[in-house]
Amino acid sequence: MTKKQANAERGPRLDTATVVRTALELLDENGLDALSTRAVADRLGVRMNTVLWHVKTKARLLELMADAVAGEVPLDGLPDAWDARAREIVRRYRRALLAHRDGAALVAGTYPAEPHTLRLAEALVGTLLDGGRTEREAAWTTWTLVYLTLGLTQEEQAAAGRPLADRLAQAVSATTHPALHRTLGHLAAESFAERFEFGLDAVLG
Repeated sequence: MTKKQANAERGPRLDTATVVRTALELLDENGLDALSTRAVADRLGVRMNTVLWHVKTKARLLELMADAVAGEVPLDGLPDAWDARAREIVRRYRRALLAHRDGAALVAGTYPAEPHTLRLAEALVGTLLDGGRTEREAAWTTWTLVYLTLGLTQEEQAAAGRPLADRLAQAVSATTHPALHRTLGHLAAESFAERFEFGLDAVLG
């Protein structure tokens, strides 16, 4: 491809934001395992090298997608009280992850130091500092909340169509696993939201 041809493909209609938005559309349609830079190029009608010119590598594309998901978390209209504010920020984060197929798996595999991600982290860390947490406590509590949200949401999205409780009921024996058997009723698919709130309470007190 000549430089002139490459510039034509990269013309005004195609920029990094368009590439990322297209990748998110493909994620929602086909899932994370099926996502590739070639699939994005095919959807856009350009060569794969043109997509890579904008995002460099698939890993970089995933980082930008994760940051775009963080950008979907609204931070306006938050409660004044620090504890209610922290809970609401994390709830909105969970909703943004759930809005995309495999959204939690996408974000969990990336470490983006990008504007939207930093904006979200700044809001949560600042909230915890406002609540009297030390710098270390604010940083580590933020990580704990993020890990809680990503882990539980990833499980929730992966369990769609194949509930964990059903699989456990077949594997867990009242004789061999008495403690697990007693808790099976609390692992139903509809309990994800309740488990999330339980985790928030456990972390934030």
